[in-house]
Amino acid sequence: MMKIRPHWRSLLLAALGLTSLIPLAQAASPPPARVPDTIEQRVAACIACHGREGASTNAGYFPRLAGKPEGYLYNQLLSFRDGRRFNSDMVHMVRHLSDAYLREIAQYFAGLELPYPAVSARSDASAQSLARGKALAFQGDAARGIPACAQCHGQALTGVAPAIPSLLGLPRLYLASQLGDWLNNGRHALPPDCMAEVGRKLNAEDINAVASWLAVQPVPADPKPAAAPPGPLPMPCSAMGS
Repeated sequence: MMKIRPHWRSLLLAALGLTSLIPLAQAASPPPARVPDTIEQRVAACIACHGREGASTNAGYFPRLAGKPEGYLYNQLLSFRDGRRFNSDMVHMVRHLSDAYLREIAQYFAGLELPYPAVSARSDASAQSLARGKALAFQGDAARGIPACAQCHGQALTGVAPAIPSLLGLPRLYLASQLGDWLNNGRHALPPDCMAEVGRKLNAEDINAVASWLAVQPVPADPKPAAAPPGPLPMPCSAMGS
C-alpha cells in the first residue's frame, strides 16, 4: 500500500475541504489521566506480589504485610535496602528510597486491619513432624539452646510490638525458606541478631517441622501483636531495642 507523505496528505485534505476537521479531531482527544499521589497508589507495586492490600493467602510464597508491627516492616525494608536481606525484586524496589519513605510504607501496612483467609488444617507432614513443630513453638529445645518461638513471638504467636512479627497466617514455603536463610547465614538483622543465633542451631528436620506446624494453625480472632512478650526474652534482640 502506498504511503502518503505528510505534506502531500495536507494538500489532499485541503483539496477535499477537510482541513477544518483536524482541530475538531484534536479537541476531541481526552486529556491524559493523572495518577493520584496517595500512599495507596504508591504501594500498588507491593500489592502486586503480596496480595490485595498486602494480605497474602496461604497458597503463595509471599508473606502477609497487613497488620504486621510497624517496626518489623520498617526494619525489613531497611534490611533489603542496606544489604542485610536479599531478594532481587525487593532490592530493586527500595534501593533508592529514604528512611522516611520506608517508614511511611511500614505505617500504611501496619495500620491495615483485614481478615485473614481461612487456614487449611491439611498437611502432608507426618504426625510426628507436626508434634515436633508444636514442641519447638512452645517448649523449644533446651538441650540444644533453642528457645521456644512463643518466648519472643508471643504466646499466641501473633508477634510482639514494636518489631517482632506474627508467625501465623504464613505459607509453609515462606516460613521454611526464611528459617533456612537464618541457618545458612543468608539473612541478617541489626545486632544483637537473635534470630541468627537461634537459626544456626536448627537443622533441616527442625525447620520442616516447625514450618509445617505453624502453617496449619488457625489465626485467632484478634490477630494483633501483643504489647509485650510473655516474659524476659531468652537473649538480647535488636527487634526489642535491646
